[in-house]
This record gives sequence, structure tokens and C-alpha cells, in this order.
Amino acid sequence: MTFFGNFHFIRPFWLLMIPVAMGVWWLIRQSGDPLRGWRLVMDQTLLNALTIGGNANDRWRGTTLLAIWLLIILSISGPTWKPEPSPFADDPVPVMLVLCATETMNVEDLVPSRIERARLKVTDFANARKGLPLGLLAYSGTPHLVLPPTRDTSIVSTMAAEISPEIMPRKGDDLTAALKLAEQTLGQSGGSIVVLTDTVSPTDTDSLIAFHSTSKMPVHFLAIAREQTPEWDAIKQAASILKASTTLISADSSDIQGLLKKTATAPVAVTAEGEGTRWAEAGWWIVPIIALLSLSTFRREEQFVHEESAS
Repeated sequence: MTFFGNFHFIRPFWLLMIPVAMGVWWLIRQSGDPLRGWRLVMDQTLLNALTIGGNANDRWRGTTLLAIWLLIILSISGPTWKPEPSPFADDPVPVMLVLCATETMNVEDLVPSRIERARLKVTDFANARKGLPLGLLAYSGTPHLVLPPTRDTSIVSTMAAEISPEIMPRKGDDLTAALKLAEQTLGQSGGSIVVLTDTVSPTDTDSLIAFHSTSKMPVHFLAIAREQTPEWDAIKQAASILKASTTLISADSSDIQGLLKKTATAPVAVTAEGEGTRWAEAGWWIVPIIALLSLSTFRREEQFVHEESAS
């Protein structure tokens, strides 16, 4: 959002003091006017002609005093335009694992099978992110949330071990629907999506383009496939559409270590339920202006002592 879209006051009820401050300033100004009585009985033009120099300095000081009061009220009201991290919670951004469970995942070109290798990689990823928020989603013809982001990553690996194409309620390969559900689950907290799949259906091209046009969620692919195969090419094409990274499954943990680095992000603000977004106080920027204006209102009173010269 833009500056003007985000700008607001944290404590807007203090703005109600503005008319009060202006009223008090006007009363003080009226009561301190030495010509107040004359203004009631004399024409203003004539009074101006009979006064010498006017009260320009006093008017300046009075106007400055009003400006100081108004700036103080604005500062206390808490102007702000950007959120800030909470000092009491700095949870890392969660990761949502999206596990493909289509019938092709039962192919045994990767020993013992593609689905088994994918489940083992989920376990490796969960162990590497122990204590950090991790979620799991499975999809075939329809997506299904298995676990929302949780710090108990051992549950994630346990649940992933039970996922197979046989238990999925609908056959097919709808990656876009799975990405939408993952984004919806992560919600405002943000995060990263890691897709573990052996291929991507070419019929998903248009829907993936539409998803990418409305989503800013980072996506990463862990390809459960062999290099230089049609499946690998299909995954790379989908990743290109989503501006996503691709990692080919490896026999060691290098693939998981690479994904950990890609999904590692700076801590985010986590607020208590119902508190909403924390906004950074910007009223202190007005304090130096108030200080400078306050200095300009001071004046030195000079006392002239007339001494009679000795005759």
C-alpha cells in the first residue's frame, strides 16, 4: 500500500483537543490584548492610525504558541504509516509443504517409489526445521489441509507418512487449487510454499498464470523426478510461470539444505490474537520542530535605568 493508504493516527481521539486548544488560545489572546477596551468604543481604522508599530512581535509569538499546541496534539495522536515488528514475538515465517499425491507418485523409477522418496524428504525437512512453524497440505484432484503451521514438526513427518494416492478422495492433478489453499492457510502471517511433486499437468498453465498475477507468496519446487525427463521439464515450466525456484531431489541432504536457505527469511511481527497490526510511532519526528518553535517564543526583557546626570 502507499503512504497515503497507510497513513492514520494510532490515538485519533486526541485530535478532539484541537478545537479546545484553539478556543483556549483565542481566549488568552483576547484577554491579553492591551487595546481590547479601545476596540469596543473606537473605530478600528482610527485605532490603527493612533497606534505606533502595532504588536507584530506579540502576534507572532501568539501564533507560534498555537502552532506548538497543535503540533503537540498531533504528536500525541500518534501519526504512523508503516507497521513494525513486535518486540515480544519474533517468530520465523512459516513454511507450508504441499505434497503431491497423484497416481503417478506410485511410479518406482525412484527407489522405492516417488511417493516414498517425497515422504522421506518431508521428514528430513521437518527435522531440519525442528521447533519452527511448518504446515502440510496434500493434493491430487482436490487439495486437503493436513496440518496448519505448527512448531511440533514431528507431527508433520508422522502425518506425511500416511499420505498416499490411495487415500485421496479424488483423482487428478490440481496444483493451482493446492497453491490457493496453501496461501489461504498462511494468511496474513505470510511465509513460503514448498511443492513436492513429480510433475505438473500442462492443463494447469492458464490457472498458474492467473494465480501468479494475484499472489506474491514465494513458491519453491522440490522435483521428485529424474533430470532430463518430461516430468522435470514440466516442473521447470511451471516454476518459470510462478517465478519459483526448482530443486532436483538428491540422494543426500543437499536438496533440503538448499530449500532451507531459500525459505529462511527475517523474523516477522506476531501479535496476540485480537491486537491487530502494530504500527510504528512517528510522532517523535515532530518533537524537534516543537523545540525550535518554543525557542522562538522566548524574549529577553530589557530594563532601562535612567540616571540623572550630575549637575
